[in-house]
Amino acid sequence: MIGAREAHGVLGRDVRSPTDEDMGHIVDVIVDRAGVVRAAVIDFGGFLGVGSRKIVVDWNALHFGRVADKSDSITLELTKEQVNAAPEYKEDKPIVVLGAAGRLEPFEFEH
Repeated sequence: MIGAREAHGVLGRDVRSPTDEDMGHIVDVIVDRAGVVRAAVIDFGGFLGVGSRKIVVDWNALHFGRVADKSDSITLELTKEQVNAAPEYKEDKPIVVLGAAGRLEPFEFEH
């Protein structure tokens, strides 16, 4: 289990699909008031920030190799199709989290 302090170390890390497709990189983590990491914001697609979109995925949908090894990518247990279908994350809008099974869930805890 990765705590809030260790979660900082995943920022900027590459995210891959189980079939080793590039799924983007982690740009933020979402932590609840108790300090529990709940989700990650992934910048998915695009090139040099053009055409990219951010989505929020459940922390449990991510699988971490060696967190200390920055070259070790993080695996997202979702397909590109599931990620493409997810609503885009916008900072001033309600957060919708893409769950581990590909289902969408509103972000309901205080943050």
